[in-house]
Amino acid sequence: MNKPLRNPEIVWRVEKRRQAEVLKALEAGQDVDDSGTVILLQSGMMHQLNLVGGLIWQQCDGEQTLAAIAGGLAKEFSVEQTDVESDVAEFVNDLTMRGWLING
Repeated sequence: MNKPLRNPEIVWRVEKRRQAEVLKALEAGQDVDDSGTVILLQSGMMHQLNLVGGLIWQQCDGEQTLAAIAGGLAKEFSVEQTDVESDVAEFVNDLTMRGWLING
């Protein structure tokens, strides 16, 4: 999948206040891996994505390539793009297998 696109059947929202809290906690060096910042609703089920998953999800607009998404994350977290490319690809693949993302 070169340009992932959010499945339009998935209802979602960014929990902006929660996202700001998680970013602040991250800057303070706290573990935020399990802190949800994006809520997805599918078939009556609610799912949460953590900060990084939520940031990836938001970029899956059918216009961004996986490389561009990885580049944005690398810049956001001051890491090398090559350090996040495989993680982004794996996450996108997982969401594609669930039917939450489609090829844009």
